[in-house]
Amino acid sequence: MSENTVTFPNATIEGYPRIGPNRELKKALESFWKGRIDAEEFRSAARSLRLSNWARLRELGLTEDYSIPADAAYYDHVLETAVTVGLLGGADEDVALADYFTLARGNADTAPLEMTKWFDTNYHYLVPEVGDDEEYRPRPQRLLELFTEAKDAGNVVRPFLVGPVTLLALSKQAEGATTRPLDHLAKLTASYAEILETLADNGVEWVQIEEPALVADLTGITDAELAELAKQTYATLLAEDAVRPSVFLSTPYGSLNAGLEALAAARPEALGVDLAPQTLKEAPDYLERIAATVDKNTRLVAGVIDGRNVWAADLRERLSVLEQLKNAGLTVTVSSSVSLLHVPHTVANEPNLPVDVAGWLSFADEKVGEAVSLSTALNEGTVAAGEAFARADRAVRTRRESARVHNQAVQARVAALPDGEVKRQPSFDERVEAQQSLNLPELPTTTIGSFPQTDEVRKARADHKAGVIDDAAYVQAQKDEIASVIELQESLGIDVLVHGEPERNDMVQYFAELLDGFVVTENGWVQSYGSRCTRPPIIIGDVSRPQAMTVDWIAYAQSLSDKHVKGMLTGPVTILAWSFVRDDVPLSVSADQIGVALADEVADLEEAGIKIIQIDEPALRELLPLREERRQEYLDWAVRGFRLVAADAQPDTQIHTHLCYSEFGQIIEAINDLDADVTSIEAARSRMELLGDIEEKFTSGIGPGIYDIHSPRVPEVAELIELLTAAAQHVPAERLWVNPDCGLKTRGYEETEASLRNMVLARDHVLANVELKHTAPVRA
Repeated sequence: MSENTVTFPNATIEGYPRIGPNRELKKALESFWKGRIDAEEFRSAARSLRLSNWARLRELGLTEDYSIPADAAYYDHVLETAVTVGLLGGADEDVALADYFTLARGNADTAPLEMTKWFDTNYHYLVPEVGDDEEYRPRPQRLLELFTEAKDAGNVVRPFLVGPVTLLALSKQAEGATTRPLDHLAKLTASYAEILETLADNGVEWVQIEEPALVADLTGITDAELAELAKQTYATLLAEDAVRPSVFLSTPYGSLNAGLEALAAARPEALGVDLAPQTLKEAPDYLERIAATVDKNTRLVAGVIDGRNVWAADLRERLSVLEQLKNAGLTVTVSSSVSLLHVPHTVANEPNLPVDVAGWLSFADEKVGEAVSLSTALNEGTVAAGEAFARADRAVRTRRESARVHNQAVQARVAALPDGEVKRQPSFDERVEAQQSLNLPELPTTTIGSFPQTDEVRKARADHKAGVIDDAAYVQAQKDEIASVIELQESLGIDVLVHGEPERNDMVQYFAELLDGFVVTENGWVQSYGSRCTRPPIIIGDVSRPQAMTVDWIAYAQSLSDKHVKGMLTGPVTILAWSFVRDDVPLSVSADQIGVALADEVADLEEAGIKIIQIDEPALRELLPLREERRQEYLDWAVRGFRLVAADAQPDTQIHTHLCYSEFGQIIEAINDLDADVTSIEAARSRMELLGDIEEKFTSGIGPGIYDIHSPRVPEVAELIELLTAAAQHVPAERLWVNPDCGLKTRGYEETEASLRNMVLARDHVLANVELKHTAPVRA
């Protein structure tokens, strides 16, 4: 039983960005991987960043003991927890740094863990694999070391773990295993109990355990079944005779259904709930359910600060939510709805944003300030909160009235679109016939779009932005790189070429910089996975295309080859998913606006003679609502947005799309409904697990990726032959394409060339030695 002497703080956050305001962790990771620094230097750099982050949070007002979460991780918090509780890492007392990163990235001999999206966000987590008869070696020293280093620096931080129910619910069954991951819950719970006891014995008085799986409808288990497992688990972990710290049990990313009653019954010392505006919009009775269900002796940690978007909070409206809970008799702590790892560090690092727009925004540091101000107002009144409420009022008013937000011409164009389904004509089968004129070989090879972004490419872009080189010099540098990429693909025998995208810093930001209705940041970096960071643009208003965005580059690349060069566009859903979106209009409205803007680009590419156009939608699965009842509405507008882009394409124009790093089985019919002529999809890390769904439900051309580009290893020809042969057993040869999982931007040229050469050799081997399946494509 907990015997803590420290009450839970009045203000806190679920988590904080790990990458660093200047991407310090990214730089340290990549220096270590490249051998520029050794393991001790890497650990020192990571430690310095942790201490700096904790000191910054204290400066921002999180001064109470245990108000700062110790959610640090070298690569991924799921991997970190899995190693800490012994789900991964074997029987050794600790896991060597090299072995840790082998789990994350693989090596020449070992494939990495599968990677997929963390709930409906753009963060990727590593998926633990759970076999039979697993023995779990808890490693509490990993948490104690963080706690001790923080305490030595004057900060009492809160150790963090992903909860056992979520950890197993999001794991996968190891190959050959006969038991499901959740079958091991009781044994894993014992590991957590041992860790909690060790923490308590060493003076830790509060720990955070995060259980977001309970806010989602998962495949293979009902909400009620998952809630019952959680109830049993926390009856054990929070038992009266358990030696442990007090537990802050958090449930971010949405609203609890059956899980609310289950967790409330366990009576944790503190229970965290997501009360962001969007969550309450989707579950309007959530406040009342919480007030009626949560024990008055449990501190409610109210996640009223939206941790997933960048708009400044309407503090008066948020305070009214807190007051409803307080008036219901609950003791309330103010927090963020989710970890702030999903937003950049601070607006203060953005000197080039328009002044009015900057006032509308709130990044991680500003959100901490909002939580502290709300806590002060809740407990002492709004006057005590100082100028915070006046600033918030001004942000709400000026944004609502701004001409930057509203474009009547765009609104009129979208209003004139047909309601409901948008359909490309003619039919798929007729388009297949028309596209015979492309003269593509059997099992055509291609890549997804981007090629490695060399130091020279990045330097040319940076020099152009800084005015060191003029427009002509910049254009020539990009053309030289495009010519090199085309020449390389020709020499390797790739069938359908790409221009390599050297002009694009990011597949979404590039378009955001050329479309009206967006602003982009200078330093708004957000961790996507490991050392991979993105700068999500911000949609501030109605979206339109002032002029062509890609045509000159693609047309130049096409002039260099007799083979087809793909036009490369990013689709509406992915632009939305990888941007910070408006909260004043439905996402479907922005999707329609982006869809018609990109349709204009398709028409211009066709006019320039481009016959194959790829509209990337890698994020289609990631925006899928966590609750089943909201999914069809989302899929309807997402499919519509994509179809708007291709609706007027000519029959002999082959439309491709690409999807990556998500679990696709439950949306395979929606992917089919995109009505693309060819779809490339992530499949290598999952070892072609989705082929059964493809065979049953998919009818267009398909390119299941046969090598994983997120790992630095070069796949052997034999490995690629095995995967391609498996694909050929499910997909007719006339519909099967050969390609990597994703774009090659993050890889180096040496490994890229070797991997693509092996890919072509594997295709040639399969053509020569494997009896291929042939079935004329039929569109249902």
